[in-house]
Amino acid sequence: MRFTFILAILGSLTCITDWASAAELRIVADGIRAAATQPEDDPAGRPLPLATHWCTGHHRFAVGYAPAAQIKLIEQGHYVLPAFHLHDSEDMGLNPSAGQPSFTDYFEQPMKRAAELKLPFSFVSTQWEYLLSKEPYLSLPADQNPNVVTTAGKVLPQVCPFGQLDPWREVGRKWTGSTGIRKLQQWYPDPPRVVFVSNNEHPRLTWSKAEESKRYLATYGKGRDDDFKRKTIGDGWIQRYPALQSAMREGLSSPAWRTNAIFVGYEAFGPSHFGRWDGWPEYSLHSPGRIDPSPLMWDGGSPSYYTHDWCAINDYTVWSPQIEAMNWLFMLEQARKSSPNFWFELSIWDGSDGDDPARKTLAKSTTYANAGQAYNPQRYAGFVQFGMWLVRPRAVREFRGWTYSWEKGGAYFLAICDAVDRVHVNPTLREFWRHGRLVANRAAKHPYQNNVPAEYKDVDRWFLLDTDAMPQRPWKLDTPIPVFALALEQGEAPGRQWLLYAHAPTGGRKNVKITIPNFKAVTVDVPVAGAFFVVDERTGGVESKTD
Repeated sequence: MRFTFILAILGSLTCITDWASAAELRIVADGIRAAATQPEDDPAGRPLPLATHWCTGHHRFAVGYAPAAQIKLIEQGHYVLPAFHLHDSEDMGLNPSAGQPSFTDYFEQPMKRAAELKLPFSFVSTQWEYLLSKEPYLSLPADQNPNVVTTAGKVLPQVCPFGQLDPWREVGRKWTGSTGIRKLQQWYPDPPRVVFVSNNEHPRLTWSKAEESKRYLATYGKGRDDDFKRKTIGDGWIQRYPALQSAMREGLSSPAWRTNAIFVGYEAFGPSHFGRWDGWPEYSLHSPGRIDPSPLMWDGGSPSYYTHDWCAINDYTVWSPQIEAMNWLFMLEQARKSSPNFWFELSIWDGSDGDDPARKTLAKSTTYANAGQAYNPQRYAGFVQFGMWLVRPRAVREFRGWTYSWEKGGAYFLAICDAVDRVHVNPTLREFWRHGRLVANRAAKHPYQNNVPAEYKDVDRWFLLDTDAMPQRPWKLDTPIPVFALALEQGEAPGRQWLLYAHAPTGGRKNVKITIPNFKAVTVDVPVAGAFFVVDERTGGVESKTD
């Protein structure tokens, strides 16, 4: 790895880059390919992570995120999963007259370069089923319509879990049957992995409105309990989403594309808000024995690790992605029982998006500034790395709106790249990522304990380590947490080692005492950007492993 980045005080990035040699680039390309294709139960251990993006640079404001720029990051030594734009039209929706590149300018060079390096890649797109709520499907007779039909006979532009399957298959074939997709397969006929990613936000029938559906009432009648409704709705999606995806796969002309394609949905995973308030089940499809149907609907999920700009969540309190994501560990264990190679990635957003004045006032960077706090790529890095090491995802996919330029956002994406690269190039971090056991803190319980189903009362959901900076309980959602720390363990007593990670979002802290469960407290300095330490049970020593 031969690159150096200097972060200026204001968070802008000056890149002083030595391009990787051919031998170094081959190592990086081989590492990207292995990370994208290794099975979850590989004897070598967990697959290593990749950096990737929701923004594909097909709009004129976001060219810095375009596939050609992503390939350059790889050529500079970064472990990036390239992301291309996917559209249902023949020309992939690219419109040069609107300042967008042509199909050839956008795709040809980076796709052919990906082929030379045998790189995996991803396609990012809107929700594929949105076509079902447009013509010719929206005006189909009720008995053929894939959308919700109300008890009054009105068709709503929302997909229905009880409608006909054939339209779902037709729409799937439309997405991958275009001349544009066929051209890409000619340019790169044998990719090792193609990750199709859906935005997955199309309106659909919710379980709480099941009795407003004519089809549901005709089959099940009124008065069923909430668990039944959630399971029944989920069972319907388990039939329809795979049908659409299977048709997308069948529409591909290249055998390698068909074999190596997987289909991933944004938020296609269990609820991170599990237990946060009594009404959380209304926004969930859990039923007895199944926390969420997504692993039976998709090949993978990309849940949001977001500090949203529309609510009070942030990166330094009890209501934070760091605390919410702790709910995912038991859900991921359950998901892998039904789908052993379920592709689990993180979608990351820090709540900043574009220059819209209305959105800018809501941005988390504005919230932090109003509280007298600094926000910069270092703080972002600390936040991102905590989520990474908590759940160890296949990829870290950053979100930025298409008007958020590379000049503003590039330093933040490079912070993700550096966090991912560190796992690949640091032997100690790589070993703990592959083989470490996340340490539960059973001295306390997760603070979200509202309306928790009995079957999940005793699962491990709390992994935040106790520190001498920890606030006293009871906590509220807005209680600040000055230091976030977790640990991964290897070996057996009395020869254990721990990889300790800690970050301090609102300001670095010196001489923080962090308690490792069933061992002892160790004292370390915790920076805003986060730091790694190896703790050895035999010697009691603490060694920095950040670089």
